[in-house]
Formats: sequence, structure tokens, C-alpha cells
Amino acid sequence: MRIPAHSVCTAIRDDIVAGVYERGSRLTEELLARRYGVSRVPVREALRTLEAEGFVVTRRHAGACVAEPTEQEASDLLEMRMLLEPLGAARAAQRRTEAHLKVLRGLVRLGQERSRRGSSEDLRSLGGWFHETLAQASGSPALTSTLAQLRHKIAWMYAVEAPANPAESWAEHGGIVDAVARGDSERARAIMALHTERASAVHRLRFPGGGDRSERVRTSQHPVNMTGLRH
Repeated sequence: MRIPAHSVCTAIRDDIVAGVYERGSRLTEELLARRYGVSRVPVREALRTLEAEGFVVTRRHAGACVAEPTEQEASDLLEMRMLLEPLGAARAAQRRTEAHLKVLRGLVRLGQERSRRGSSEDLRSLGGWFHETLAQASGSPALTSTLAQLRHKIAWMYAVEAPANPAESWAEHGGIVDAVARGDSERARAIMALHTERASAVHRLRFPGGGDRSERVRTSQHPVNMTGLRH
């Protein structure tokens, strides 16, 4: 069964974000096809998509390579998120469904419970799901897609310190959901603006001042689930 290019794209992107492929390293179609158990056709399509997203660049005499973003480019991503996340929250207040609200409230309850227990890894995952669901509640596929790309690239470029007070962070999440439930777009926008500003303060650049261009490929700690890719 032919594995779709978007599934191969997701697998390669996830490995770039996880650091399996170092910045500047070559991404040959043959190696990638063998690694993911696919033909070179979906790999070629995936690389074109990843180049459009900014994860891959094409160099003369080298072909496709993992991009090497500058500190300015990384900084711009955080600034873009600080502009777009509040917009998404405001749109969610206008367009959310009851299903969105149910999921958001459930995530807030879990987040508040886990923050009391100090489960930092669980909190990171829950936070990601919260922001993804809120973006979907905006009713804008373009905004949802853009925010998803920003999250991927920020996760690639930045290490995130655990918040000093996770309960406060989840209280902000709760405030956003309350405003969304009431249809108060300006309140949702304001709380999200504060929330993203605070979140940006605990991001630390993974590659300050640039990095090497080694072509070494690390062993993935998360092997690709080929069963999932076939759906």
C-alpha cells in the first residue's frame, strides 16, 4: 500500500524537531526512503513541503539539507506566536463549538490537577493539546495550520524550561476558556497575550550563535510507527 507523502513528511519533520538529523546535515532521498520503508517519490514530495515550511533548504552540490535558522529567525517565531495566539483565542470566542468547549474544559481540569502533583512532562503534553484545540476552535484552517507550523519550529529551535508556577499557567488557561465560553473575544485575546508573553520568557535557544554542520545522523529515540503511516 502506498504511504502518503504527508505521512512521510510528518515522520521526517518529527525527527528533525527531535534532533535526529542535525542542522545542516544532508537529507538524501535514498537514505530517507530506506529509513522509512517507502519509495523515493513520497520522500521527494515530503522534502518539497518541508522546504516550503522552512525545515529544509536545497544547496548547490549538496541537495536537500536540514535548515540552519539564525537567532533572528528564531526570535521572529516567538514574536509571530505572540501575535497569532491571541488572534486565535479571540476567534475561538466567536466560533467555538460545544465540542471544543468540552475538550478545553477537560484539558484545563487535567492540567490543574497535574500541576498540583508536579507532573511536568504530562503538563507539557496537555499544554500542547490545549493550544492545538484552541486553534481548531478558531474555525480558521489557515490560522490553525500556521500556528501548528510555529509550534513545530519553536519546539525545534528552543528548549522550554518548566514554568516556576505551573498552577498559575493553568489558571490562565482556565481564564481563556471562560472567556471563550462567554463569547468575550477581547478578554480571551488579552489573557492569551499575557500567557504567550510569559511563556516566551522560559524559552532558551538550542543553538545560540549557530552550530556545526556535521552530517552525522543520530539514532532516533522514537522509531517511526509504519502502521500509523499506512492509514
